[in-house]
Amino acid sequence: GALEALERVDTLVIDKTGTLTEGKPAVVSLLPAEGETEETLLKVAAGLELSSEHPIGAAVVRAARARKLPLLPVTEFRAVVGGGVTGRNAEGGRVDAGSVSFLRNEAGVDAANLEAWEAQMAQQWTGRTGMLVARERRILGAIGIDDPVKPSSAGAVAALHAMGLRVVMLTGDQPAVAARVAAAVGIEEWMAEVRSEQKLARVEALQREGRRVAMAGDGINDAPALAQAEVGIAMSTGTDVAIESAGMTLLHGDLRGLVRAIRLSRATMRNIRQNLFFAFVYNLLGVPVAAGVLYPWLGVLLSPMIAGAAMSFSSVSVIANALRLRRVRLDGE
Repeated sequence: GALEALERVDTLVIDKTGTLTEGKPAVVSLLPAEGETEETLLKVAAGLELSSEHPIGAAVVRAARARKLPLLPVTEFRAVVGGGVTGRNAEGGRVDAGSVSFLRNEAGVDAANLEAWEAQMAQQWTGRTGMLVARERRILGAIGIDDPVKPSSAGAVAALHAMGLRVVMLTGDQPAVAARVAAAVGIEEWMAEVRSEQKLARVEALQREGRRVAMAGDGINDAPALAQAEVGIAMSTGTDVAIESAGMTLLHGDLRGLVRAIRLSRATMRNIRQNLFFAFVYNLLGVPVAAGVLYPWLGVLLSPMIAGAAMSFSSVSVIANALRLRRVRLDGE
């Protein structure tokens, strides 16, 4: 099964979002325009994002509610995929939130002003998502959003490397985001802006190289690669289709569980081979003697009582060896 296959794995392909990171965006910085406050910036953005179903919108709403800010939903709400959202507030004024290109092309915000904000966001939030907020085509400020790296990820990656595994990170996110997360967890080999079919193709390419690949992920776009890998590992916090496509699921959505699973698989398979060796040696020596192969020369025969005791001792030695698995340290060597 999956535990047996896991012992042979030499390459681990990891999705970023929800696997190495929390998979839940959070507001990490507020940058109000001159004359504006953080509260106004966040309140206007959250009122607009109340109607949004995007995870980034949900992060903005959570941040506003954490500050107990009053939120007023907008009317005429509209979302542009990959761009941003727009609507009208209680006074009928237009409110926009999204990327620089969205505010330039959809909201009609002054291009020169946008360029200055874009440069400022790039300088302060490298590798993070920056969302601009405008009211009546006037920029209120920017909101920095990040998907935090799980505290356990760096230690888990270091343990996987120490166990001799090649670790590769694949993500659909931007290169700057991927580079920051890879550096934070200690992964040197990664690919960004990777679509679902490209994840599958990357797993297949590694397999053609002769690598035995495990894939860890939690999203719908990870499912084909999870199914293709020798072992698919899903996060319990992931989507149902990812869990269905995987051979095993980490109950706490934590890569340290994978480290423990690999240690257990290696210890178990090593123990099984030892038990097979013990059983083989007992039978190799005991059966011929019991059959009388030494009788013509040495006059040696095994009485049924001794043969039964030897057979019982064989079973006891195998069981005793198997019980040693209870003492295996899964959280460290």
